[in-house]
Amino acid sequence: SVFSLHLQEILANFENFSFFVSLFQTTSSALKGAIQLGITHTVGSLSQKPERDVLLQDFEVVESIFFPCEGSNLTPAHHYGDFRFKTYAPIAFRYFREMFGIRPDDYMYSLCNESLIELSNSGASGSLFYVSSDDEYIIKTVQHKEAEFLQKLLPGYFMNLNQNKRTLLPKFYGLYCVQAGGKNIRIAVMNNLLPSAVRMHLKYDLKGSTYKRRASAKEREKTVPTYKDLDFMQDMPDGLLLEGDKFTAVCKTIQRDCLLLQSFKIMDYSLLVGIHNLDQACQEQASEEAVAGAMDQRRPQGQKSLYSTAIEAIQAETGNMGPLDTEDKTGGIPARNSKGERLLVYIGIIDILQSYRLVKKLEHSWKALVHDGDTVSVHRPGFYAERFQKFMCSTVFRKVSSKTSPCKKRRAVTHGPMRRAGGPPLSTQTSSTSNPLPLLQHQISSDTREDTEGDNGKKWKSNSSNFIYIALLIQLKCNTKCFTTVKNIIRINRENPSLPSSI
Repeated sequence: SVFSLHLQEILANFENFSFFVSLFQTTSSALKGAIQLGITHTVGSLSQKPERDVLLQDFEVVESIFFPCEGSNLTPAHHYGDFRFKTYAPIAFRYFREMFGIRPDDYMYSLCNESLIELSNSGASGSLFYVSSDDEYIIKTVQHKEAEFLQKLLPGYFMNLNQNKRTLLPKFYGLYCVQAGGKNIRIAVMNNLLPSAVRMHLKYDLKGSTYKRRASAKEREKTVPTYKDLDFMQDMPDGLLLEGDKFTAVCKTIQRDCLLLQSFKIMDYSLLVGIHNLDQACQEQASEEAVAGAMDQRRPQGQKSLYSTAIEAIQAETGNMGPLDTEDKTGGIPARNSKGERLLVYIGIIDILQSYRLVKKLEHSWKALVHDGDTVSVHRPGFYAERFQKFMCSTVFRKVSSKTSPCKKRRAVTHGPMRRAGGPPLSTQTSSTSNPLPLLQHQISSDTREDTEGDNGKKWKSNSSNFIYIALLIQLKCNTKCFTTVKNIIRINRENPSLPSSI
């Protein structure tokens, strides 16, 4: 058993070893400075190139520039040490940024105007995460295999974005590499799923599997731990309750994205779920006004890039579930928990750069020998996608039961069934197979026409009582027999104008 545990760890971390060494040998401040210098140069030089359509060979282009400490004709002097900066598929990524409405100057200003903020919660793979000062972009360090896979994925990614810009998949805005001291550190720039200005009361990394899918004791000690599938099932057995249109939009988007990931043989991805409890936040704000005020000062004025928020990604309107009383501009999906508390949910599919390669096949085969193969996270892409969709749309998200709204209840009371003396409600006489209104309206118009042309051309003018009878008829939706009776009353009233109108 000891040998099996060691073998599992080796299989899971074999590819990460050289990646960890590279990160440990490069200080974070120097890495952030090199990234900003490199992006400033590549975006600036790219703006001088004319706009054109993306060609197939653009996905394979890699541009490189050397940054010596003393500077050069093309680069400024700096104190980060000599390094080389590589830009992958610059023309293709420029097209992606334009597709999401990101202007070059905004992109450069967000990433390079102020120092990047390092996030303390690193991923399970040991990746470093940085967020831009305006909370717009996430910079993540990726492994060599992941960067290579993303580059191969770009043509299909390009095709998918042209077909559908609204997706829960990551929005990739750039892929770069910093070479320093003989080491390569590759980074990807993506949209920020969880805005820092919004406090996440709960956060989950969900895969749809159960084997070892519980947050560790070390993870639970963090300020905002990232819980897993078994934790969610225990904490929220009734799931997150969404309105009907939101639930349908979420499930359709997940289904469409999983189909794409399956076609690329991608597996082991997760749904990142951040939950902001509005009711809890109101209570916290009352007791922490100073903190809330500081947070409000750096609250973003809505994300600038298009289709980057959760509510935009699922193709749904913001709407609400009752009086939310919030002017939310951060794109959270309105929801409620089983207690009826108001929530804003932020979601996105992450870690999509894991293909079903040899190492993953070996990992699944080994775990399947020791445990139930269908419960482990690593699985063949088709099964993984099906299990993922089922878990998200039956356990995580659930459709809130539709109830009659107060306005509908008032209408039902006001226009309820009228009763005759000693008889059943008039509305029960309505035909159960069809709506008689079109037929009645046709008969009324034809009778009126006959009456106006008959009686030696004398035009009959209806009095107010006739309209009262017809209005009552339409309101009660009476059948044809009932209509005939009322029609005869109207004709008698026409032929005998001396009779009181109450007849």
